[in-house]
Amino acid sequence: MGFCKFSKFDLLSLIIVLYVVHCENDAQILNERVSLLSFMSRITDDPKGALESWKNSSSDILHVCKWSGVTCDMKENRVIEVNLTHKSLRGTISPALSNLSYLEILDLSGNFFEGQIPGELGFLYRLKELSLSSNHLEGEIPFEMRFLQELVYLNLGSNKLVGEIPMSLLCNGSNSLQYLDLSNNSLSGEIPLESQCELRELRYLLLWSNRLVGEVPLALSNSTKLEWIDLESNLLTGELPSEILSKMPHLKFLYLSYNRFSSHNGNTNLKPFFASLVNSSNLQEIDLAGNYLGGELPSIIGDLSTLVQINLDTNLIYGPIPPQISNIVNLTLLNLSSNLLNGSIPSELCQMGRLERLYLSNNSLSGHIPYAFGNMPHLGLLDLSKNKLSGTIPESFANLVQLRRLLLYENELSGPIPPSLGKCINLEILDLSHNMISGIVPSELVAGLSNLKLYLNLSTNLLHGHIPLELSKMDMVLAIDLSKNNLSSGVPSQLGSCIALEYLNLSHNAFEGQFPTSIGNLPYLKQLDLSFNHFNGELPQSLQESSTLKVMNFSYNDFHGNITNKGAFSSLTVTSFFGNDKLCGSSIKGLPNCHKPKRARHFLVAILLSLLITPIFCLVGYPLVLKSKSKKQLPAVNAVKYELEASEEIKYPRISRKQLIEATGGFSSSSLIGSGRFGHVYKGVLRDNTRIAVKVIDSKEVSGSFKRECQVLKRARHRNLIRIITTCSRPDFKALVLPLMPNGSLENHLYPSHGLKNGLDLVQLVSICSDVAEGLAYLHHYSPVRVVHCDLKPSNILLDNDLTALVTDFGIAKLVKGGDESVNGDDSASFDSTDGLLCGSIGYIAPEYGMGRHASTQGDVYSFGVLLLEIVTGKRPTDVLFQEGSNMHEWVKCRYPNKLEPIVEEAIARCAPRATVPCNRKIWSDVILELIELGLICTQYNPSIRPSMLDVAHEVSLLKQYLCGANSTALLIEQTQPNHC
Repeated sequence: MGFCKFSKFDLLSLIIVLYVVHCENDAQILNERVSLLSFMSRITDDPKGALESWKNSSSDILHVCKWSGVTCDMKENRVIEVNLTHKSLRGTISPALSNLSYLEILDLSGNFFEGQIPGELGFLYRLKELSLSSNHLEGEIPFEMRFLQELVYLNLGSNKLVGEIPMSLLCNGSNSLQYLDLSNNSLSGEIPLESQCELRELRYLLLWSNRLVGEVPLALSNSTKLEWIDLESNLLTGELPSEILSKMPHLKFLYLSYNRFSSHNGNTNLKPFFASLVNSSNLQEIDLAGNYLGGELPSIIGDLSTLVQINLDTNLIYGPIPPQISNIVNLTLLNLSSNLLNGSIPSELCQMGRLERLYLSNNSLSGHIPYAFGNMPHLGLLDLSKNKLSGTIPESFANLVQLRRLLLYENELSGPIPPSLGKCINLEILDLSHNMISGIVPSELVAGLSNLKLYLNLSTNLLHGHIPLELSKMDMVLAIDLSKNNLSSGVPSQLGSCIALEYLNLSHNAFEGQFPTSIGNLPYLKQLDLSFNHFNGELPQSLQESSTLKVMNFSYNDFHGNITNKGAFSSLTVTSFFGNDKLCGSSIKGLPNCHKPKRARHFLVAILLSLLITPIFCLVGYPLVLKSKSKKQLPAVNAVKYELEASEEIKYPRISRKQLIEATGGFSSSSLIGSGRFGHVYKGVLRDNTRIAVKVIDSKEVSGSFKRECQVLKRARHRNLIRIITTCSRPDFKALVLPLMPNGSLENHLYPSHGLKNGLDLVQLVSICSDVAEGLAYLHHYSPVRVVHCDLKPSNILLDNDLTALVTDFGIAKLVKGGDESVNGDDSASFDSTDGLLCGSIGYIAPEYGMGRHASTQGDVYSFGVLLLEIVTGKRPTDVLFQEGSNMHEWVKCRYPNKLEPIVEEAIARCAPRATVPCNRKIWSDVILELIELGLICTQYNPSIRPSMLDVAHEVSLLKQYLCGANSTALLIEQTQPNHC
């Protein structure tokens, strides 16, 4: 075998070549290092220290491969990935990133980057994945993006991008793009796809929540591998894209709702559309809501056998429901509400054994309710309201063991309420109002529905007889409406056992006798209507002393006595007392003055005697009584016993029950500042002048509430969570001692009639929302023990001196095993069982809880979404529920996106007078629209597609930053520019 022979010259040449290559490689690596440092120089805030390793880098140029978020190729040590997702980075994106010529993945999503997307990123020819979603980027999409021909994944969603989608982005000759998300921006124009565009690998197309117009381009039919199409909430027009969809056999999810599509043949024929989907053998969900589609439902819909959810509500679909729809055996949700459907409900629907939710409300359906509904074992929600149904309520409903919500209101139903309905032991909402139902309220019904948690509405019927005593066993029901019937006799005092009751309407009946004092003592009662009855006697003092009652109507009864404007009566006017000729009082304008009794002189003598005797009793008798009482009630041992295990970091002060009694004036009614689900809250001042709030837990109601709240407050520490000062616990007394929040609760500010003269401006409200989101994100993801709050609402959000929001009231919180971030299935556990308790307050409760699901972090996300919508609309979710017959999500969604202007204008008008700086109408409008969109996203029915609280907190923080920046500018120009609001 021979050997190659090298001359000295050849060897020297080889060495020189290798050296040059090495030097060039080092130069390129050095160039990448400089590019990354240039990127870092544009970062103005790094609160999580994500770039600490970048700042402390050594002189070794290869050290860049060890920087956090940076990945290098193993062979050539070139940067191939920069991943800094969800690091809370603020600043702008440096164009210098374009020098990372080997970069394949760039993920900066979930930060606070602002400014425009650098066009130079288009020169990263090797880039396969680019995600800049959930930032504050603005401006247009750079046309240089067309050069990214290796791109597989592109996500620019949830920014402030404007302008049209560049045609070159979709038609650049590349055939590699599989995922495209431009959703939740302000993009306009048409979808730029022409016939020569061939996105043959595209699987996900997400363009929802923009301002896109025109028709769905025919060229999309080239993307035959599409699995997910979401064009929801745009301004798209034209006929439903049947020809395009017929060429997509892999389609799984199709969302076209809230656009301006029409059906075929002049908006009269839906058959071609459903026929085009027959070959999509994996299709699971169709959503066409809010398009005003016309035509009849074709029988061919029954051939879409793989569907799991169909949502066709808020359209103009007419005619009968085709019985062939029952062939969709896997269907769990069918929503045909708010259409023009007529005819009877086909009994074949009852063959869909997996159906969980059925919405047929607000149509013109007639005939009887099929008896076979009782054969649907998984049915949890049945809404047949606002139709023309007649006949009786089927006895077979007793077989629906999973039924949680039964809505039959506004029909023509007659006959008695079947007592067997009480066997639906899981019912949480029963609404039979506005029918012609007769007979009595069956005691068997109310006895069986002791677990009813949301509301019972039997109003506007022909019921007679008395209120059954068994109604008092509904100790978790939040609202009872028996108005506009012919019910008689007295109201049982046992009704005061319904401790969770917030709304009680007994108006327009024939009730008589005195109204029970016990009902006035209900700790959460907010609204009470007793008008148009035959009640007599004096109004119970407990009503006036209630700390929660805000709306009351006593008109047209036979009440008598003196009425003052103190306590809960302070917000009432004479209209609340009309038709009671024996009522008097100078404090309420419009009521006659009370006449002095004839024996006023004897009464004066009695007063003088009492004034003489009282000091004697105070000097002699009261110390003896107090001494005797203290011997009976206060043990010799120290009254402080910690339910918390002592923390090494925090030593809780020892405060005795005696000190708390002294601080709160003996827990007097004048110190009462609120009532929680399981106790009362009193304000007080300790001897060292520390202002405190004392939450006294009612151990008779839920023994685990105190222990659970202690566990949460002990382990979870965050600037947006209420902190605990200490606890006081003994067998007959349990209390949490907390700092007193000087600005009260968010509820006080949202509804100033509760005692405040001024509310909050938009900047303050967004800041508060950001605080709440941060607190919940900590509980869900970072707390030592993961926590699901379960009862988020304005009254459980307190505000300190600086209006910083603190989340409070963890009485029904769920603690998560093992620190998981979800609480689904068997992963949920409370410190003490709260089985049977309502997971939240009416209007804020996630719909899946109504289907028997365990408490989860996604339930808190839903409650937060309701809170956002409540803040923007100025409406309580309960008002929407009881007055509009829908939840907050549905009420807002039916106005989105084209009917929001009145809501936005009203919100600006409500907040602008309170603004501390001039407001910019456009900026405020943008922020309000963003809050609405985020609220709708958080309150989606499917919990799996709701964002996490981390994502939500990030989005609200972006809005906060946007507003704060706008206000800083406004302060500078305040002297030269008028207030535009």
